[in-house]
Amino acid sequence: MKPTFFILGLIALGSCKNAPKETESLEDKIDRIHAEAITIDTHNDINTANFTDSINYTQRLDTQVNLPKMNEGGLDVSWLIVYTGQDELTEEGYENAKINALDKFSAIQKLTKELAPEKIGLATTSKEVRTLINSGKKVAMIGVENAYPIGLDIENFETYYNLGARYISLSHNGHSQFSDSNTGEKDSIWLHNGLSEFGKEAVAEMNRLGIMIDISHPSKEAMKQMIALSKAPIIASHSSARALCDHSRNLDDEQLLLLKENGGVVQTVAFSSYLNTEKHEARNNYAKELYASIANEMGFEWYERSEFSSLSIEQRATFMEIYPKVLAKGKEMLAQDPNAPEAVSVVDFVNHIDYMVNLIGIDHVGISSDFDGGGGIAGWSDASETKNVTAELVKRGYTQEQINKLWGENLLRVLDEVQVISTELNS
Repeated sequence: MKPTFFILGLIALGSCKNAPKETESLEDKIDRIHAEAITIDTHNDINTANFTDSINYTQRLDTQVNLPKMNEGGLDVSWLIVYTGQDELTEEGYENAKINALDKFSAIQKLTKELAPEKIGLATTSKEVRTLINSGKKVAMIGVENAYPIGLDIENFETYYNLGARYISLSHNGHSQFSDSNTGEKDSIWLHNGLSEFGKEAVAEMNRLGIMIDISHPSKEAMKQMIALSKAPIIASHSSARALCDHSRNLDDEQLLLLKENGGVVQTVAFSSYLNTEKHEARNNYAKELYASIANEMGFEWYERSEFSSLSIEQRATFMEIYPKVLAKGKEMLAQDPNAPEAVSVVDFVNHIDYMVNLIGIDHVGISSDFDGGGGIAGWSDASETKNVTAELVKRGYTQEQINKLWGENLLRVLDEVQVISTELNS
């Protein structure tokens, strides 16, 4: 009889052990899955004015990303972006852009080494990401949006690598010395018909160094040439599905399938106009006058994103300083306005994730926000609401393993593979 009781006891013990998960509430399940995932957002813009001794990311600023909001939302890793707008392809333009880029590198280094080294660290490998998270810290990583400030010196890619850059986009909104931009679709005017010869050299150099190639902003033809030339997987750091929203910043099915074949990953972006055109335009048109009115009351000029390229460096800096304040106040007013059109939301965002997972598989899709650069949607308006994305994924039936891949493991896999190939190329 004793063996029988022992076996029955083990069965009962096993049943009790599994009981919490079997009976946990939906909210508890969301909390558990979110806590266990490494949550990585691959695109967050920065303003260097928020990286000073008196004003910085240790405070709950009006910015969509900062340490308090990352803690509140359970966001583990923020790719902070060294962004430079496109200007003329001249030595003077390159030099001004270089100053801007190095200033942003310095700001990120200051955050992680001087302002809050006990709270956040800079990572350049997946191992460093995991080590920092296990030590209880948040993680900063660096992406470069637009290689324009590199100028005409190929060695500057290594300079950026040494400063911590682990992905670089060869163009932004406008054709660069390296690559055509997606913006060429508007007028069908192209500078290189894809990549320039210098751009092709840049692909090889990034492969050699172990820098992920970001194809979110370059033209489709440039992207196809990068896929053909690259010996390593590539990423789209912040793009969504063109089949669901016909915007030149999104990837069509051919591009997505090429990305899958290449072994890369597309980081679905929570940018309203890239997710649902009709809802975005209705809401945006309603909000334009409101934002302009708020900015005017503050004594500033309000600009649309399409006007950025025409602004001076000083105007851009001023705008980026007031932008989050205007946006926060405007969103608060819109939320209380019963006449405001429905906002693009986390539901629309995960629709894009669903579509791309169904087309190219769970191993090739990730998550990004473009916070503090125009991103943010209802339900994920800043880093403090990060868990809402996990909640929507859980409600749609994604498993812990699948959510882990979407939130970070796919991106870290690509980073690992890029760095392994770099080692092989240098051996």
